[in-house]
Amino acid sequence: MEIKVLAFSGSPRRGGNSETLLDWVLSAMGKEEGVVIEKIPLTEANVNPCRGCNACETLNRCVQRDGMDVLHDKIIDADCIILAAPIFCMGICAQAKALIDRFQVFRSRKFVLKLPVVPPERKGKRLGIFLSTAGQNWDHVFQGAVPSVKCFFHVIDVRDKDIHYLMVNGVDEKGAILAHPTAREDAERLGREVIAELRKRLEQ
Repeated sequence: MEIKVLAFSGSPRRGGNSETLLDWVLSAMGKEEGVVIEKIPLTEANVNPCRGCNACETLNRCVQRDGMDVLHDKIIDADCIILAAPIFCMGICAQAKALIDRFQVFRSRKFVLKLPVVPPERKGKRLGIFLSTAGQNWDHVFQGAVPSVKCFFHVIDVRDKDIHYLMVNGVDEKGAILAHPTAREDAERLGREVIAELRKRLEQ
């Protein structure tokens, strides 16, 4: 049985803390049998911001021709979608937010056109993961990002209860996460647990 994992690295800083956290998760997943992983750095994905034209409410597609043309079907086909992005100025970074906003086409399909986003037999079987890092130590530093992340997953039929979170604060400078006492262990455990849960769901 093949398990498809689609991972987005949202930070403009390649090899930074959020991408390192993502790589730890993906490394653990990749050690499991039958897991196919695709990692997409958003700095290379050519995803333009949403224009707010609402044309997708009638066309059932976006009018823009860019990297989302390639990503659209990958998003629908994936069993697990991972978004990794740092916090900038108390919110999710711009590159990740541009991707989230382009999910408007799925919102229009689901809520306006009343069309399925994924086949009915796959509903309730997909999982999502949000990975994030922040320089500040404040407990509330991730609160501005979480509602957008929930929307990101909800419109592609990943339920709130099927979203997993790993958010690490107090890591600012590039590479700071390497010295965090639990981040790597937590990331690797999360990767293994999500694949185990997906395997159960897909076998049903």
